[in-house]
Amino acid sequence: MKSVLDNTTREELIRRISLLNEHHQPQWGTMNLFQMLKHCILCEEVFQGTIHVKRSLPGRLFGQTAIKNLLKDETPLKKNSPTTDVVKIKDTSGDVEAEKNKWIELIRKYENYPHENYLHWFFGKMTKEQVGKFAYKHADHHLRQFNA
Repeated sequence: MKSVLDNTTREELIRRISLLNEHHQPQWGTMNLFQMLKHCILCEEVFQGTIHVKRSLPGRLFGQTAIKNLLKDETPLKKNSPTTDVVKIKDTSGDVEAEKNKWIELIRKYENYPHENYLHWFFGKMTKEQVGKFAYKHADHHLRQFNA
């Protein structure tokens, strides 16, 4: 399974992010391109421990089962998967190129990902390998959303 901890996979994601432009329209969901980029940036900051989100009750109950099911194979994330309000974007416009560059820089940071045991707001305790795989699936999900 692909992981952002792998250099080849990171370069693939960076190439796909670089291809995005204002002509890309979503294939599903309500976010426009700018909102998707901002969302992905915030998610990377959560995965990398820069932003901390309080654990949710449903996550405490079902999080470990959910992450194991999500990472058991290469199946992409489902369209319109739920997320926390912290990473929902209300702004509808901004500098797409600047946001792409921010996301790319955050993807590059996985080369030195320091967290052996990370606490996710929904999934709970995750290994470094689980974070790498989930961060890839999340990025891939949104890039596919915009045909990139």
